[in-house]
Amino acid sequence: MTQERSTDKLARYILWAATAVIIAALCWYFRSVLIYIILAAVVSLLGRPIMKLFRKLRIKGKSAPDWLLAILTLILILGLFLGIITQVIPVVSSIIQSVTSNLQTASFSTSEIARWMDKLNIWLIDRFPTMGRDFKIQDALIGWLKNTFDLSSITSVVGSVASALGSFAIGLFCVVFISFFFIKNDNLFRNIVGSLVPDKVEGDVINAIGDIEHLLSRYFGGLLIEVLGVATLNFLGLWLIAKIGIYPALGIAFITGLLNVIPYVGPWIGAAIGVVLGLILKFSSAAALGIFPNFWVIAITLLAIFAFTQMVDNFFFQPFIYSTSIKSSPLEIFIVLLIAGHVGGIIGMLVAIPSYTVIRVVAARFLKGAKPVRRLIEATSDEAPADQNISE
Repeated sequence: MTQERSTDKLARYILWAATAVIIAALCWYFRSVLIYIILAAVVSLLGRPIMKLFRKLRIKGKSAPDWLLAILTLILILGLFLGIITQVIPVVSSIIQSVTSNLQTASFSTSEIARWMDKLNIWLIDRFPTMGRDFKIQDALIGWLKNTFDLSSITSVVGSVASALGSFAIGLFCVVFISFFFIKNDNLFRNIVGSLVPDKVEGDVINAIGDIEHLLSRYFGGLLIEVLGVATLNFLGLWLIAKIGIYPALGIAFITGLLNVIPYVGPWIGAAIGVVLGLILKFSSAAALGIFPNFWVIAITLLAIFAFTQMVDNFFFQPFIYSTSIKSSPLEIFIVLLIAGHVGGIIGMLVAIPSYTVIRVVAARFLKGAKPVRRLIEATSDEAPADQNISE
């Protein structure tokens, strides 16, 4: 009797393992379709707050039909991203071209930055003789910029993108089409998943998906607010305080805001790039007018601008996004990001928080009996009422 139970248990485990392997193989084979669905889900999560706002609008006591509100929501989201691409990317490209041209034409022999670079070159040559007696840091910087932002490579990339324009158009149409139905019907995705699971767990699965959609919608919305907030603060500081110019300030602010999406390391990378570009633009434009400002004053000003923005981000934006939107403590998020960074690098850190949110909600719904999960839920006691309201 005992032997039969053990055999049945082993057969059940084998069946579950085989089912998991088949599902994984199907997901890999249809990965492009799965990517379209995931991207459409992200778009629908971003559009959910907009859709709720549109539904509150009344014209003569009546609201517009959901299909029209979904179209308006998609137009607003696509317009925002297309506006960023068409308006800001050319500004960034012009900054790169301006920096490379100014580095080649600016006179480094009479300005203060030239004297500082000469001292730095002498120090580097003394400490690292293998660099050679003719080493110049400005030449190395010009070479790095040319190799990193080579216009010929950009042209080849554009050509490759143009050759794959048909596939891109199909993918864009699929994402927009699926997003329309996800936005129009809030319960569509959870009903699809619920129809694929056994009846005894269907209710818990639907409630879990509702919790996940709610938390991720708040997270992606908060992340968008963080990017725009960081970019706006840096733009105002670079334009009004550092006096770099409106278009260069806009381009640098966009770079720092976009890099800020990468947890922990992104703000440091963005600040370093912003300081370097700001110094080069400031001194190259000043040298053309015969003005030589103090190098350290400009450097400290730029550092202060990015440091202030980072403080606002650390004490206002990030607590709002991580602690409030996904109902997790900062310590949880820090440990998750460390593990994800160790396993998957920057890509792992980017997908860590959404993935952890999904795992956390599933564990809270289906593994409440496990002691670690129970203690984790008790540590954030305000999560239970929130999830209960979501399920209702």
